[in-house]
Amino acid sequence: MATQNFVDYVKICCRSGKGGQGSTHMRRDKTTAKGGPDGGDGGRGGHVIIRGNSNLWTLLHLKYQRHIIAEHGGAGSGNRMHGADGKDAVIEVPLGTLVKDAETGEVQAEITEHGQEIIATPGGRGGLGNDHFKSPTNQAPRYAQPGEDGLEEWKVVELKLLGDVGLVGFPNAGKSTLLSVVSAAKPEIADYPFTTLRPNLGMVSYRDDKSFVMADIPGIIEGASEGKGLGLRFLRHIERNPVLLFLIPADADDIPTQYQTLRNELQTYNPELMDKQHILAISKSDLLDAELEAELRVELAQHLEVPPLFFSSVAQQGIQPLKDAIWQSILRANPTLER
Repeated sequence: MATQNFVDYVKICCRSGKGGQGSTHMRRDKTTAKGGPDGGDGGRGGHVIIRGNSNLWTLLHLKYQRHIIAEHGGAGSGNRMHGADGKDAVIEVPLGTLVKDAETGEVQAEITEHGQEIIATPGGRGGLGNDHFKSPTNQAPRYAQPGEDGLEEWKVVELKLLGDVGLVGFPNAGKSTLLSVVSAAKPEIADYPFTTLRPNLGMVSYRDDKSFVMADIPGIIEGASEGKGLGLRFLRHIERNPVLLFLIPADADDIPTQYQTLRNELQTYNPELMDKQHILAISKSDLLDAELEAELRVELAQHLEVPPLFFSSVAQQGIQPLKDAIWQSILRANPTLER
């Protein structure tokens, strides 16, 4: 899939339908010259509904359809006939989508299941017909309620990727290369910073026909939690991943410092991210000979609580132990999965 087709943030105008006018009809037929009121109620205006669809992966279809308009309700008629309800306008979105009020930023709903529906903007109520207003002192009311106006509201629709493990690292740490090796995803790969400008998802095959979803997000830089680099726009994707895989290249100047910087940025953005399962992996280990790798392991053991994993995507070294560690972390994060 082309990366330019990935859209994870749109602002849309939702306009619900107006309720139908109640009827002021008086009963008249060949046997009744002056019957009583029998006006029916107006129909409800159409809602703007947001529905989850597991077959979607982007909000691209909403990028060029900023105005979502539902139909008005039909007017009531004689013989107490109810007006037709306005047709709802249904917006389908990927799982992991948040719906927010554009003015207040308040989260209105979170779509996490296929077929889940929420009413983003309710339609106006239909007006009552004159049949509702008859009384002993007014047996022939010639008025009815107008339909309630619909609403026009701006909504922010924001996608957070649903992955089992999220890749966290500085630009050029080897995240996209790893994703391309362990899955069928084809992210753009090049030897310059910020090659990945949009998140990528890949399905990773594991032992015994098991699998998990890996999410690659654009590289983090120091100050990302304050909006620097690609900043806050993509940090939100990490929130949905129960396991975080920190990648630091073997040729980095100071691996413990880089690891701590990454952790600090995530903690500043959202302290709850520190409660997730964490794995530290050293990429591009094919740059190290056995002696250098052994020295680096000893050095890192003095600074880190958990020993890192060493792997090379290009040389296909250490990939299976890395998958094993990820799978065990996924199980710890979600004990209900079958072991």
